[in-house]
This record gives sequence, structure tokens and C-alpha cells, in this order.
Amino acid sequence: MSELKPRMDYEPFKAAAPAVYAAMAALTKAVNDSGLEKDLTELIKIRASQINSCAFCLQFHLTAARGLGIPVEKLDLVAAWREAGVFTPREMAALAWTETLTRIESQGAPDAVYAQLREQFSESEAAFLTVSIGTINQWNRIAVGLRFSPPLPKA
Repeated sequence: MSELKPRMDYEPFKAAAPAVYAAMAALTKAVNDSGLEKDLTELIKIRASQINSCAFCLQFHLTAARGLGIPVEKLDLVAAWREAGVFTPREMAALAWTETLTRIESQGAPDAVYAQLREQFSESEAAFLTVSIGTINQWNRIAVGLRFSPPLPKA
């Protein structure tokens, strides 16, 4: 079994591209300051990172979610959120929108999925949620492309 080695890890990336890191951090801060629930944004980051097979972001956001006290059953079942029976309608709408935008090549962004989103989110909330999904997808592409090592959980 071959081991994939990082092409450039997270800290060297930050040092090599500080303006990019700052721009990405600014997007995250804007979403955090928007009033969207932090639990919700962590769930969508986990789901997008699962879809994109991003070990770095998955570990990073699972650790953050645990720190926020997100119930373990939600963390365990986010990949099967439709069938899990533990997610709120708001969370389910956000997860559906996350999957749609993360897999945009297969179907675009259908009106029906957006309509479900808008049943649960205001226009402003939908905008910030969309930015959060776009941002985690960008981080996934950076981390997968450069093969960031997953961060070790703190003991």
C-alpha cells in the first residue's frame, strides 16, 4: 500500500500564499459574523469534506464540531442524513444544498432544492450558507490537491 505524502502542508501553504489564506479566512469570518448557527456550518463543512474525500478538512471540522458539543449521533450519521432521523428540517435543507453545490457538475443547482432551502432560511442566510459551502469546497480542493496532512486531535 502506497502512502501519499503531502505536496505542501497547511502551515507551509499559509506561508507561501498569505493573501489567499487571508481571503479565505475573511470569507469564513463573514459567515461566522452573519449569525448562522456555528453547529450548522460545521455540519455542512463535514458533509462537503466527506463528498470531496478531504481528510484534512474532515478531521479539522469534526474536531471543531466536537468542541461545539454537536451530538455524536449527528457526527456519526451526517453522511446518511436523509435516513438518520436526527437532523432538523433546517439542517436537512442545508445539507441538501451542500450536496447540490458540492456535486454541481451532475445537475446544476435545481430550483426545487433552492426552494427547500428558502423554506428554512432567509435570503441573507441562504447567501451566507452558499458562501460557506463554496468556501469549504475551495479549501477541500486546496487540501486534496496539496495533500495536507490531517491535523492530529489535541489530547
